[in-house]
Amino acid sequence: MSSDSHDQIRVRGARVNNLRGIDVDIPKQRLTVFTGVSGSGKSSLVFGTIAAESQRLINETYPAFVQSFMASPARPDVDSLENLSAAIVVDQERMGANSRSTVGTATDVNNLMRLVWSRLGTPEVGPSFHFSFNTPQGMCPTCEGNGRVSAVDETLIVDRGLSLDEGAILVPGMGVGTWYWKGYARNPTLDPTIKLKDLPDEQWRFLMHQEPTKVRSDGINITYLGLIPRVRQMFLNPEKAPGQKHAREFAERIGTFSPCPECGGTRLNAAARAATVRDVTLPEALGWQISDLAGWVEVLRDSPDGDRARPVLTSLADLLGSLREVGLGYLSLDRESGTLSGGEAQRVKMVRHLGSALTDLTYVFDEPTVGLHPHDIDKMADLLARLRDKGNTVLVVEHKPQVIARADHIVDLGPGAGTNGGEITYTGDVAGLRASGTLTGNHFDAEPARRESLRTPSAVLQIRGASTHNLHDVDVDLPLGVLTVITGVAGSGKSSLIHGSIADGSMAQAGELRVVDQSAIRGSIRSNPATYTGLLDPIRAAFAKANRVKPALFSANSEGACPNCKGLGVVYTDLGMMAGIANTCEVCEGRRFTEDVLRYRLHGLNIAEVLALPVADAASVFTTGNPGKILQRLQAVGLGYLRLGQPLSTLSGGERQRIKLAIRMGEGAGVYVLDEPTTGLHMADIEAMLAMLDRLVDEGNSVIVIEHSLPVMAHADWIVDLGPGAGHDGGRVVFEGTPSDLARSGTLTGQHLATYLGAAATA
Repeated sequence: MSSDSHDQIRVRGARVNNLRGIDVDIPKQRLTVFTGVSGSGKSSLVFGTIAAESQRLINETYPAFVQSFMASPARPDVDSLENLSAAIVVDQERMGANSRSTVGTATDVNNLMRLVWSRLGTPEVGPSFHFSFNTPQGMCPTCEGNGRVSAVDETLIVDRGLSLDEGAILVPGMGVGTWYWKGYARNPTLDPTIKLKDLPDEQWRFLMHQEPTKVRSDGINITYLGLIPRVRQMFLNPEKAPGQKHAREFAERIGTFSPCPECGGTRLNAAARAATVRDVTLPEALGWQISDLAGWVEVLRDSPDGDRARPVLTSLADLLGSLREVGLGYLSLDRESGTLSGGEAQRVKMVRHLGSALTDLTYVFDEPTVGLHPHDIDKMADLLARLRDKGNTVLVVEHKPQVIARADHIVDLGPGAGTNGGEITYTGDVAGLRASGTLTGNHFDAEPARRESLRTPSAVLQIRGASTHNLHDVDVDLPLGVLTVITGVAGSGKSSLIHGSIADGSMAQAGELRVVDQSAIRGSIRSNPATYTGLLDPIRAAFAKANRVKPALFSANSEGACPNCKGLGVVYTDLGMMAGIANTCEVCEGRRFTEDVLRYRLHGLNIAEVLALPVADAASVFTTGNPGKILQRLQAVGLGYLRLGQPLSTLSGGERQRIKLAIRMGEGAGVYVLDEPTTGLHMADIEAMLAMLDRLVDEGNSVIVIEHSLPVMAHADWIVDLGPGAGHDGGRVVFEGTPSDLARSGTLTGQHLATYLGAAATA
């Protein structure tokens, strides 16, 4: 590489979040991996500084009119940034939950599929847009291309074991004797004494589904309406939402969606559904597993049948091949993008860039190996190298040694997290990292944390005939009272086995089931770790007692709130159709409380300063009682760097799971089910996580972990490996036993574990 200064991104004086005015040079057109413990400042440097400034500068090149429709981020807190190129951020943000967005539409594969059917399909339908469920020419007229229609659960409307006189109608406000009830029970067409299950078909249809019709009841003319349309009108009309709480709850319970009866959920109209290519309809092909579809397309491309669409089929085969390469071959193109995990969403986004003709870009990835089996991590590293070899700069925030080992350049941040991080502790190649003495360097070749002696199970949890999603009638016994790891490639059926089956097993002998996953945390924009864990209540009480005032003063949602921002710390400006803007409140300067409240102190700190503390620092201030216990648990799950007042909306999936785990710890004997708890954790943090899991088991709990991490597998008492592949190639138990036995088993997982444990494991 040339020593020309233009061959490096030069960062000087970066102070975003916890960065301490750092200076660093990053080689361009190379693969650079940023390492360091969680909270050390990696994302602040890569995303908050380099990528943010690149995107801001690109926005400034647009005309002022166009800029007015775009979000306008502030310039990062940095002295200077030189030699930036256009940055493309490929992150783990979930893809939009719009029901019209699918894997096929998000990757542009659907466009190519529609072209194939428009050129080769018989009978001929028309141009490609006649095969799109997003156009009037292609969509199903009944569901308008959504594939689903709203339905009402009849079992929540009536009890068919009762008659009308006995109170068969379960709808709020329609009990026996009410005006609405009389409209049905006193109708001459219906017999109110017959149990609904015994009503003749015509009477049942009249009761439940009759559209508006004039009838005479109790001597007066009324407009009769069946129960289902009546309920829709009263409870499911979006323009007339029910006001009372019990009515709102009823509306939430009864409203469901079911596949469209017209198109069967395929979203397309009859003509688009009927056309076939080699006896295959477009909806059938979109529902196939991508790995199967790719093989079918390759055969069609190389056959005489594909002559009229060969360029399209070539592009389609390449794109489907890329989806297989990133470990998504088990998905189908009709899978809604809103149902993808963060790791899956990032890999779908990545596919769009692999075939791009653009070069000299900066690609920024946020842990692209999340959710990947060790076998797939190697393939992901190959793809990152491919992007680099096209002449791009690739910046990757990552913890996995397999990816770090492939880096051209490494930037290690630390030495710790939060206020103890934000410094550059090493830059250079992999060999230098190993000898650097940093936390990352010391753990890079660390000995596996093998268990010296395996625990004896207290009982087993039986799962029989599990067939959720791709599971093939699986029977398996999960030992209780130990640490059990469920592993296998992405899409092999791990989550289906645990989340789809374990709750059905008998839990009487195991205690309460505690599923702790990475799903979003319910809460308002005011929610933070202090409020969510219950930590803030005793702290407010302590402030009130020490200063002899009301606890409400120390709530940003109550009397102590800054009147200008209403306790949010920011003021939102609604720009109508454009993106809104959030600016730090000028009155409280983002501290959320009034000046009067900030005069009150506890342990020398005001309430805003307490909320600004990282968990680890707060633990040294609040050492006793409930606050002390909550803070200790947050540290135990590796969240010592989180600030108490940090909005929950800023937490990653892994952080959300660990904060839920911290709340549930110490609730008594039970079965903890964790879904990849090492997501986003540094090698050193994984060691702390393993120690915490050991404590849970030693305290009488059972711990079942879905995990790809080799250190976690090596530390398990028992392992269940699913596979052998993904999708319909998986869904079977390929191994049950101890880690050392798995390393000798020859399964895909076993091969990687054997390499990790060393040659001694296979001797």
